[in-house]
Amino acid sequence: MTAPVTPSPQSEFRHIVEQQSGQKILRCYQCGKCSAGCPSATEMDLTPRQVMRAVQLGLEDMALGSSSIWLCVFCETCSARCPREIDIARVMESLRLLAHKRGIQPAQKEVAAFHRIFLGQTRRQGHIWELGLAAQYNLTSGHPLTNIRLLPGMLSRGKLPLLPSRGRASAETQAIFAKVRELEKELQTKEKAKS
Repeated sequence: MTAPVTPSPQSEFRHIVEQQSGQKILRCYQCGKCSAGCPSATEMDLTPRQVMRAVQLGLEDMALGSSSIWLCVFCETCSARCPREIDIARVMESLRLLAHKRGIQPAQKEVAAFHRIFLGQTRRQGHIWELGLAAQYNLTSGHPLTNIRLLPGMLSRGKLPLLPSRGRASAETQAIFAKVRELEKELQTKEKAKS
């Protein structure tokens, strides 16, 4: 039996999420259009609407412990459909960053590995080499033969290049990663000053 949850719409958690995302969470009136359009909703433990409600009520453990924040593909369908013009994808990203900062691991352990590999390829090459991403992910997650039966068909139809395209990440891509590192250092400095 789990302990009772006490909702708190005036919570510090909601204020933190609003500050990080730049969105007014209480504007959401739970119409459900975000969830109805979400391509990942069927795989999530909480729909985008439910995540928004958890944040509204200050249910920090529920929101940050949800698989939804990690399964969100940031297609921004939810944000485009919102009649209150809330950028829900930005809220999901803020929750993911907050969970990462607090050391909360994704419900599905493989999600963190996928993100590391994806960002590593993007930083090095400026784009994704799908075959390499899948191979590295399968090895890292401990499921080396996942979807292997799809490989011959995709290769024969030219859907997956056998080798990565040559090239390095553009100066613009490198600048984005440099800016992120700079912001992370600033944040760490501010947090150390607070302690």
